[in-house]
Amino acid sequence: MTHILHRAIHSRMPVAVGGKGIELFDAEGKAYIDASGGAAVSCLGHAHPAVLAALHEQLDRLAYAHTGFFTSQAAEELADLLIEDAPAGLGHVYLVSGGSEAVEAALKMARQYFVEKGEPQRRHIIARRQSYHGNTLGALAAGGNEWRREQFKPLLIETHHIDPCYAYRLQQPGESDEAYAARAAGQLEEKILELGADEVIAFVAEPVVGATAGAVPPVADYLKRIRAICDRYGVLLILDEVMCGMGRTGTLHACEQDGVAPDLMTIAKGLGGGYQPVGAVLLSEKIFDAFSRGSGFFQHGHTYMGHPMAAAAGLAVQQVIRRENLLANVVAMGAELERQLTERLGNHHHVGDIRGRGLFRGVELVADRAGKRPFDSKLKLNALIKKEAMARGLMVYPMGGTIDGRLGDHVLIAPPFIVDRADIGHIVERLGDAIDAATSALPHA
Repeated sequence: MTHILHRAIHSRMPVAVGGKGIELFDAEGKAYIDASGGAAVSCLGHAHPAVLAALHEQLDRLAYAHTGFFTSQAAEELADLLIEDAPAGLGHVYLVSGGSEAVEAALKMARQYFVEKGEPQRRHIIARRQSYHGNTLGALAAGGNEWRREQFKPLLIETHHIDPCYAYRLQQPGESDEAYAARAAGQLEEKILELGADEVIAFVAEPVVGATAGAVPPVADYLKRIRAICDRYGVLLILDEVMCGMGRTGTLHACEQDGVAPDLMTIAKGLGGGYQPVGAVLLSEKIFDAFSRGSGFFQHGHTYMGHPMAAAAGLAVQQVIRRENLLANVVAMGAELERQLTERLGNHHHVGDIRGRGLFRGVELVADRAGKRPFDSKLKLNALIKKEAMARGLMVYPMGGTIDGRLGDHVLIAPPFIVDRADIGHIVERLGDAIDAATSALPHA
């Protein structure tokens, strides 16, 4: 009998007792390849000696000091490092404890920015359908996953959503990537004009959509078009890189590959690699200047923001990524993962699409490959794949609701940056076997 309210009340969870490298171990002695990094978190794997040493050192020096009274060396050094590598225009860091907190803070920063500027009438947030931006109320309101939002809708602020840039589902036959990018981005301009250009605060988007759609990258110059539309109407661009950022796609920030810099960027997960709960908002100089020249403070805060232990973990993880040149391995092993997934599953009769960037890959599953028909959500294929993968000692991240928050299934693969070719081979072999077993067990099969 457990006194924990687990995510799934009727599931019996194995007890994790240790981890090393890309593996976690349960109390029965079974090893699991962490091929999803938890939820794209464990970018360095488990028990990395340099990170553990940094945490011991920080704990011996200072565990906690409230940011209403003090700053800390660890927080200052982490902020310096993040801005050193940040996209152009981002000049300051706001440290929090995770992705949802980062999105909440970014939404409030965006609103306060316009209040400080004397434009308090701006009130609308636009995001995309089938997106995920966190589970706190503001973040959930911005997100576009209907299954997650449905029962809480009476509590959510009003937000507005356009289609994602989702080529597998929404690009028309014969439509070029450039034409589709223009059409998809054009929905943002239409929505801004519908709401009133002087009443929109921000557009929120994941550069590469994460777990709710399965590593969906943008097409052609989509993000550049989005950036131009935001600039045209004075709307802030918030890029949510909580899942896809901090090296996961092969560059430190996913938006680097699209040549775009946001006004606000949220990061977490790979920032601290799971060694401590940590997230951050990177904000542009123009937003900082509006606060600095106006009220002189950001009207927000949390007890554990800028926590020294969390900052030390983030700093150590990012230093290891730099020192060991791990982004190069993300690129090389990302290409290997794509190759092996395509070889093993590219012609699978229930695999519709294999996509993503770097070590951030998604496999979309379909009942009918030719017609792209999804499986009936009542079959809970995603849960079955997770069960089959765990039985084979593999952690992947299957999700349902790929298409509209209710229909569709996919598997997210996001292994630690330290994987090698042999590791990739084991991941793909076990994943393929799990998909075979899960789909074969369904009634239609």
